Amino acid sequence: MIKLSTKGRYGTRLMLNLARHYKNDQQAVILKSVAEDEAISIRYLEQIVIPLKINHLVKSIRGAGGGYMLARKPSEIRVCDILQALEGSCSLVECVEDETFCDKIKTCGTYEIWKAATELLKNYFDRITLQDILEISDKKLAAAKKKSKAK
Repeated sequence: MIKLSTKGRYGTRLMLNLARHYKNDQQAVILKSVAEDEAISIRYLEQIVIPLKINHLVKSIRGAGGGYMLARKPSEIRVCDILQALEGSCSLVECVEDETFCDKIKTCGTYEIWKAATELLKNYFDRITLQDILEISDKKLAAAKKKSKAK
């Protein structure tokens, strides 16, 4: 089974949380608040935010009222940007990114399968933005509220 690490999953949730604040009033958000909202360890978030900052996906604000905010609009940040910053390559197998990794590429029947599947995955993550995830999340939250009122 191929899985994203918790770093990729939690990092995407962190970015979604910041996107929610971007939509409302673009104020800096402290990681403690994100940790509470998302039920993620603050220590882990502190590690996750570093590569997001290095890759210019978030920016930090110092001082009173400081914290983190998105470096660009949610519609300009793609899931592949987030995953690339946190996970590195989205390849299913190493030989797709680095052909020197394996000397069997020229004769390996499965190489073409892994390469095509990796391209599908990358293209999918390249099309999805934080704005798209925000809209999906908003719809799910609205449906959940509607369902709880009906009870």
